[in-house]
Amino acid sequence: MSQVHGRGIIAAVSSEGVIGVDGRIPWRYSEDFKRFKRLTLGSTIIMGRLTWESLPKKPLVDRRNVVITRRQIDGVECFPDIASALATCEGDVWFIGGARIYEDAMRFADFIDLTYVPDRVEAPGAVYFPEIDEAIWEAGRLEPDPENHQLKRRVYRRRKRDSSE
Repeated sequence: MSQVHGRGIIAAVSSEGVIGVDGRIPWRYSEDFKRFKRLTLGSTIIMGRLTWESLPKKPLVDRRNVVITRRQIDGVECFPDIASALATCEGDVWFIGGARIYEDAMRFADFIDLTYVPDRVEAPGAVYFPEIDEAIWEAGRLEPDPENHQLKRRVYRRRKRDSSE
């Protein structure tokens, strides 16, 4: 699949829609991490405070790191909301989590790039990806990852916006 441009949401989800458990990603697929890096390099990545805090190495290199939070955090640009952060952005933007950022970003994004992992995740601290409204988002083909056929990928594209929006 070719590189998509604009404002995108990128996430990996289990079959139950889980994106994380207790502040961590509950699986590890190096192919998915490599793809995430390749897609987001040179762009702005927007994340919530908890996602920022969960990063093992901060900031993610060769990307403009932006955190949505009401407090200031040393070493990273912070904004109180997505709209104010986007007002400062040029070029491609990726929303990288967590659940609240994904939910809020749905109204700003042009596409959603999802990786489906085969792991089954049932945990009390599980966090879920928000529901994708098919009236707003058109699902692309479900395709296997060329480097790991356990992983599947789907890009959802925003349907044409109503002129009254």
